[in-house]
Amino acid sequence: MSETTNPTDTNRSKEHWAVEYDVEPIRIHDPVAETLAVLEPGEPFVVTYEDLVKAAGHSCPTASGAYRIAQLGLDALYPDDQPVRSEIEVLAAGPRDDATYGVMSRLISYVTGAAQEDGFGGLAGGYGDRHDMLMFDAFEPDSAAPTFRFRRTDTGETVEVTYHVSEVPDGGPALSHLQQIIDGTASEDDRELFADVWRGRVQSVLSDDSLFTVTAIEH
Repeated sequence: MSETTNPTDTNRSKEHWAVEYDVEPIRIHDPVAETLAVLEPGEPFVVTYEDLVKAAGHSCPTASGAYRIAQLGLDALYPDDQPVRSEIEVLAAGPRDDATYGVMSRLISYVTGAAQEDGFGGLAGGYGDRHDMLMFDAFEPDSAAPTFRFRRTDTGETVEVTYHVSEVPDGGPALSHLQQIIDGTASEDDRELFADVWRGRVQSVLSDDSLFTVTAIEH
């Protein structure tokens, strides 16, 4: 097989994606990865939106919203340094079994490493411990919009990020083609129109900061 068709090739470029999204990657320091020689000292993990799409299995305003919640929250929490896995608690305002909070928290956990009791317990002596760092129903939000808090365990600093999902463009009548696409009865024009509108909604979430409110919480 050629390099471009080898299914085991892990160095494929973005040209293999149906669409490229315009958003900066998230860079996060992982002390455990450094200790176990996965990363060179000082080298961060680089998490792209495409990485989150792989974790979710699809791209949508919920997935892109989770990416931006994590990105904006970490940027506010670490304005001058890289965020550090195992030092970030994630607090969700809603329950784990909520359709929005459940999906978003899983993706935010993918970025931050914060997990519930089943998370990584750390190396010898608990170094890099990440379990019990993701909590649900952790606080009462000021609105019904998805809201998360990020807290640094080393300083206690906390920021809150609210995602105004109701203000995401609705996509109009083009989204009505979804059922026909699932059924296999949609025309090619309908499929293309749906794809363009759907990708546009995702990109709007990734680029429009007005869809999010970031607030520092006194501690």
